[in-house]
Amino acid sequence: MYAKFSDAELAFQSEVRSFMRDNYTPELDARINHPDTFKEASIEWQKCLDRQGWAAHGWPVEHGGQPWTATQKYIYSTELAAAGAPDVVPMGIKMVAPVLYSYASDEQKQRFLPPTKASDIWWCQGYSEPGAGSDLAALQTKAVRDGDDYLVTGTKIWTTYAQYADWIFCLVRTSNEGKPQQGISFLLIDMKSPGVTVSPIISIDDEHHLNEVSFDNVRVPVSNRIGEENQGWTYAKALLTYERTALSGVGYCKRTLATIREMAAQSHNQSPSLLSSPDFQARLADVEMDVMALEFLELRVLSAIDSGSAPGMESSLLKLKGTEMQQAVQSLQWDVAASFGGVLPAEHGAEALWQSSGNMARRSYMFGRASTIYGGSNEVQRNIIAKFALGL
Repeated sequence: MYAKFSDAELAFQSEVRSFMRDNYTPELDARINHPDTFKEASIEWQKCLDRQGWAAHGWPVEHGGQPWTATQKYIYSTELAAAGAPDVVPMGIKMVAPVLYSYASDEQKQRFLPPTKASDIWWCQGYSEPGAGSDLAALQTKAVRDGDDYLVTGTKIWTTYAQYADWIFCLVRTSNEGKPQQGISFLLIDMKSPGVTVSPIISIDDEHHLNEVSFDNVRVPVSNRIGEENQGWTYAKALLTYERTALSGVGYCKRTLATIREMAAQSHNQSPSLLSSPDFQARLADVEMDVMALEFLELRVLSAIDSGSAPGMESSLLKLKGTEMQQAVQSLQWDVAASFGGVLPAEHGAEALWQSSGNMARRSYMFGRASTIYGGSNEVQRNIIAKFALGL
């Protein structure tokens, strides 16, 4: 693997950089980062990316994806992060879509893939339950066959953005025979169906990302089942590898580290800057080197996907190390902000930087505590790595 870009790759980098500069405006950024306008602004941004052909760039070309190399995917994600622009909301384009184009019927693909790509459907994920989080196979939400429908009853929890969702892709129990994994099916459920109730969960960062979703005899057509009955665990495992690959957060870490450097270079009340401290320099360098190592691991995974392989155990490595690095970066950002008193009055440029960065450090640190839990806890990822890499 070569780390130096070719002329064609540099031209692509310039194209992406120009697009981000011209289309991801400060006004759009402000709307995406405000809870009252988050949904409509996110859809607007994703539609902008889709018009460019980039929203679903990781899909197969026949479904509207791009024939990008691993290096182009890396350039795109790096420039996206450098511009401070969010990636697409992952539940649709990055999580359920690979299951759809891999396992769905032609009719289901035609029905769901185009509107998902165009951000005309907002998806949420119905996996975890109050008694089945990391032990996902213990889920108890049941779907009982009733003619051409299933009647779904149960509860899902930690459902991100369910308050905005049009549809939920859901794991349900259709059989209690055999191993727990053998009786699970994969259903697509319209969130407007009678019997669906969404209850908010306010997380530690005082934001409303999460929800509890309850199903009370919700009628779901059998035609909304993906693949075979009782084979949903196979599809769920495939989805989780793509979800975990998307959780590495390399671009976020690199951009945040750049902000930390900018903050640490500031002096306050004639005190030396943090960046002049050898201890701080060593700590920052340690984190930067770990992020660089994670970046090359991500490139290896992208190269494997390029060659036709699905992300396997490597996705667990990315999730494990990526979320640990995100927390390390957030802790560093928190400590830098705290060393200057956190939030300061925005009386001039430097203090305005500290005010915005202090607030962001607090929010990122609080919400980031969950990153080693969602998408499969890091303890579970260590078990997966131990089994498939070490044969334990």
